[in-house]
Amino acid sequence: MTPLWTAAEIAAATDGDATADFAATGVTFDSREVGRGDLFIALTGEDTDGHRFLGGAFGNGAAGAITSEGVTYPAVRVRNTMAALEDLGRAARARVDATIIGVTGSVGKTGTKEALAAALDRATPRRVHWSVKSYNNHTGVPLSLARMPRDSAFGVFEMGMNHAGELAALTRIVRPHIAIVTAIAPAHTAFFSGEDAIADAKGEIFQGLQPGGTAIIPFDSPHRDRLLAAARPYAGRIVTFGSGAGADVRAVETMRTANGGTFVTAQVGGRELSYTIAHPGLHWVSNSLAVLAAIDAVEGDLGRAGLALADMAGLPGRGQRFHARVPGGEALVIDESYNANPSSMRATLAVLAQEERRRIAVLGGMRELGDDSAAYHAGLIHPIDEAGISHAILVGAEMLPLAQALEGRVDFVHVPDAATAQACLRDVLAPGDAVLIKGSNGIGLSAVVAALKTPAVAGTGD
Repeated sequence: MTPLWTAAEIAAATDGDATADFAATGVTFDSREVGRGDLFIALTGEDTDGHRFLGGAFGNGAAGAITSEGVTYPAVRVRNTMAALEDLGRAARARVDATIIGVTGSVGKTGTKEALAAALDRATPRRVHWSVKSYNNHTGVPLSLARMPRDSAFGVFEMGMNHAGELAALTRIVRPHIAIVTAIAPAHTAFFSGEDAIADAKGEIFQGLQPGGTAIIPFDSPHRDRLLAAARPYAGRIVTFGSGAGADVRAVETMRTANGGTFVTAQVGGRELSYTIAHPGLHWVSNSLAVLAAIDAVEGDLGRAGLALADMAGLPGRGQRFHARVPGGEALVIDESYNANPSSMRATLAVLAQEERRRIAVLGGMRELGDDSAAYHAGLIHPIDEAGISHAILVGAEMLPLAQALEGRVDFVHVPDAATAQACLRDVLAPGDAVLIKGSNGIGLSAVVAALKTPAVAGTGD
């Protein structure tokens, strides 16, 4: 196997000193994720010090490490390991002859990144690299870059932020040829004065565009003109996507399929394309249009992109569906437990509304919404009404305003934590039901999902 990094290359990229000769086939800064042949980066911070886990990393098969201390293991010693991670990401970006695509947005960025990677892989198998999970912050982005094989044809990187200036820094490391903004919505509003400020922060992604690069912007967004203004100084070409007349990539017709997905007829430039999206919901129609815009920008195969969209399964925590065993049968679970903001709550409740069965919602608090948090939570009463929810389990202190708004309207309970929600759901969930589980990651609703995947915990009597 061709090594991803040699000790000499790491030392050159990070201005470090190699204490031994080694070759690494992977990169990680989590000692629990180390596999045989990996490079372990001993990051240091206020709460932890990666140097404490060197023994575990090498016990798991690490080939070498990046450290800021003298160690007895094969290593490249640097002044600052976080700076070294960024330098390694920059070196990986510099050495590839690949088309680089950056994806950001308040909602939809992980799904769009995954769908785009799958579409590109259809045409160039095993030569597409993309960030795993939601590695989209100041550590995840350089790590994802550092993992990029030198023979990659495409790199697709998710970029997130919760403060102004963060995306500007990330995009200058990624240096994309194509930059996508999926959507603007209230998220991390505790750190912004309003949606205009969020749009400005998302628009920072265009600052890293390579000369002649393409900016892809949501046409239907009320912040479209703001994003266009942010892109113009940096983009050689701007492409819009959406359903409105005038969008460059436009959905002209949508129809729900028998299995809950969506059949879409879209115009891409002067061409027309029909395809099926496995994922339900109009938010996925928007994501798919962003994918088509990017595929068209790289002169890729739109037909194969359509096939990839039809084949995509849901991601854990982000729309994955499965049937859980309950006493007497099974219930459908829609796992949206990874994250939540007002926009994504509305979208996924609308997806639940399409299920022609008894509908249950386990909804956790939405975090980082600042002074408007109470209003945003209480405002969920309308999409809950529209979804025809039979029973709601509201989780966390943030959900109190919604609980007060729902009094006398919907059968619900308000509980303090995920463990209590799990017990409540076990008591109410019945065969044939559909249950949506969604909340900010910190609420811990992934534990409720995990319990439903475990028959004994899900209440089957095993």
